[in-house]
Amino acid sequence: MPAYVISEVDVRDTSAMEAYRTLAAKTIAQYGGRYLARGGPAEVVEGGPPPQTIIIVEFPSMARLREWYASAEYAEALKLRRTALERRLIFVEGVLPA
Repeated sequence: MPAYVISEVDVRDTSAMEAYRTLAAKTIAQYGGRYLARGGPAEVVEGGPPPQTIIIVEFPSMARLREWYASAEYAEALKLRRTALERRLIFVEGVLPA
């Protein structure tokens, strides 16, 4: 069953964000993830103010998603994340196709 990472991101440092994005993308692909949305225009229809950027990544399973997040490879990107961006990170399990 697929699983998703939903990130609501506010950029703090543009150059650090680019470095983080490069490292994160490499590790996401390594663990079987793929981007579904990556910072395109977003419209808030209900609720509070919008974050600057929305990112949605699909992984083959929640187990694989968690392996990626806990990996040594992604740990390098996480070091950059602290200065690059502020975010709310959500993991959600998908549903099987009908």
